[in-house]
Amino acid sequence: MKNHSLKNTSRRQFMQHSAAVSGAFVLGMYLPLASDAALGAGSAPALANAWVRITPDNQITLICARSEMGQDVYTSMPALIAEELNLPLSMVKVEIAGVAPVYINALLGGQITGGSTSVREAFDKLRTAGAATRSVLVQAAANRWSVSVDQCKALNGKVTGPAGKSATFGELAADAAKLPLPEKPVLKSPANFMVIGKQSMRRLDTPAKVAGKAVFGIDVKIPGMAIASLAQCPVIGGTPLTVDSSEAIKVSGVIKVVQISDGVAVLAKDFYAARKGRDALKITWNEGPGATISNAGMRKQLEAGLSKPGAVIKAVGDASANMGKGNTLSAQYFMPYLAHSTMEPVNCSADFANGKCRIIGPVQFQQGSQAVAAAATGLKTEDVTVETTFLGGGFGRKLELDFVRQAAEISKAAGMPVKLLWTKEDDITHDFYRPMSVHHMDATLTADGKLSTLKAKMVSQSVTARAFPVFVKDGNDPFMTEGSANLTYDIPNLEVRNVIEDAGIRVGYWRSVSNTLNAFAVESFMDEAAKAAGKDPVAFRLAALNKEPRATAVLKLAVQKSGYKSNSKHFGVAQMECYGTYSACVIELDPVAASTKVKKITFVSDCGIAVHPDQAKAQLTGGILYGLGAALYDEITIEAGRVQQNNFNDYPSIRMNQAPVVEVHLVASQEKPGGLGEVGVPLVAPALVNAIAATTGHRIRGLPIKV
Repeated sequence: MKNHSLKNTSRRQFMQHSAAVSGAFVLGMYLPLASDAALGAGSAPALANAWVRITPDNQITLICARSEMGQDVYTSMPALIAEELNLPLSMVKVEIAGVAPVYINALLGGQITGGSTSVREAFDKLRTAGAATRSVLVQAAANRWSVSVDQCKALNGKVTGPAGKSATFGELAADAAKLPLPEKPVLKSPANFMVIGKQSMRRLDTPAKVAGKAVFGIDVKIPGMAIASLAQCPVIGGTPLTVDSSEAIKVSGVIKVVQISDGVAVLAKDFYAARKGRDALKITWNEGPGATISNAGMRKQLEAGLSKPGAVIKAVGDASANMGKGNTLSAQYFMPYLAHSTMEPVNCSADFANGKCRIIGPVQFQQGSQAVAAAATGLKTEDVTVETTFLGGGFGRKLELDFVRQAAEISKAAGMPVKLLWTKEDDITHDFYRPMSVHHMDATLTADGKLSTLKAKMVSQSVTARAFPVFVKDGNDPFMTEGSANLTYDIPNLEVRNVIEDAGIRVGYWRSVSNTLNAFAVESFMDEAAKAAGKDPVAFRLAALNKEPRATAVLKLAVQKSGYKSNSKHFGVAQMECYGTYSACVIELDPVAASTKVKKITFVSDCGIAVHPDQAKAQLTGGILYGLGAALYDEITIEAGRVQQNNFNDYPSIRMNQAPVVEVHLVASQEKPGGLGEVGVPLVAPALVNAIAATTGHRIRGLPIKV
């Protein structure tokens, strides 16, 4: 196998690099790190890091570069290839990629699944790959039959020509592999789409999941593997001082006990024995500086940060000079720490042996997983392979690498393959939490009730400063500005500032990242401004959306579909642009309920071209309910460095009987796809508190609501 690096490879070389090996056609790049697991053991050829593989038996495979965690990349990504190959989606097989530079997400700078980027980043790239593949297959058929290309057509896995001539893609693969790929193949017009955007599309992963054949991280089995349960310091960041494992090793089924950098692992033949052995450990901990952390102290620190200037994120006109030239108002908002609380707890399998390490598990960041396992075991990165399973929920938690490092450390220390399983309690108490935030908003209204000046300041911890510090420059974390730097409102004088304040607890990217934090403050404040101006909340917003036709359209449609009437009680609204998707949310409360009860949520999105409309609606619905549960019930509180919540009993997810009617509508659009996986989350909380204010007159400025 030849080695090529992205650094020395042009785009043309990347697109043209193909080969005929064992009669198969592979589109993509040859790179180091060949992996049978990445392409499927026993496949022909076993070459990693190719986008499309077509074998002589006419099996057409997409190597999917993004992790499947329920958001539909296992179907929507193959749909992009199927569209340009003129294939029914059912003919495309899917394999999840291994680690290689070719799979870097261009929107995020790493091999990462997150930021609602999967389809957005792949839409042109994979369609181009499919169109280029179709082009050389048709050319190969034309050459074989000595006819012109325009006499041949690719459809349903074969190329047909004049006089009844026909050959499958597989039969043409070897010849097609010898042809140069076109650099700019002609892509199909959306008007001619046969797969993309069709309601009838069925998820490719459903049969395996229904049959119980889909492999999630928790299902991984390796011959000779032990199950590991890890005791971790109750204070995040603490380390073991002394360990007495004498009673643990006596537990039936326990194999051994090993200490790693941040905990003590008990290995056993099954999880129950491992957990029982863990409970029998006697450990004294060095709790470290985190033992002094408390919610009250962290909130006080963030509030004090409001006095700091911070970084100017966006400035229009002169907000300072114009503040006070009219009716003024101010408000301050608070958002708590939140856990990711995925349904599948954190887990990872590792097999360190013979100078190699194999990582198998539910990860969102393949390159990072490879690097951290290499560092943990003292290996070179090329000696670590990463095999990604299905994820039982991610929401950003499995972008983190702590559990991968732990599994690798345990396997090396134990000298055997292991599957590390966290409990739900481990998961809640040792998360990378959504940051706590404090927002201060000031505004000035003109005499006729328009918003002329807005100053917004958010104080929060920076996830990026911890995870990817190179991206934080001059106090500006670009992932803190989502939902504020991209305001859709036309405000003549605008100033948005962020202050990074490290409160001491570790924080991570949580579903929709800072969009939830900023949308709550912005859309709550817009309602307060509307009331101060004596305006209907919808009319007030529409007056400031005169330069945003897509935002205007979704808000008007949401109002129409929800039954909202001007100045209605029991209704709350919110709107924003999020990951390239424009959305509006209208929440209707139950007017006769004794306490706050959501009767109906109407959500409208313009996400551009929806590759899989049914799943687009499902993703928005899931996000809406995720956001609703967080707004109503959830917060992480910390005392003496210890997280006070530990399971669904005190950190609940919304239950089926608590879920309101949810209606999701998609605006027909020919714009390029926007994100969807996180878009449903941010607008629910502000729409809800706006509905409560409209109903009761009581303004809630901090979450959770708990009513």
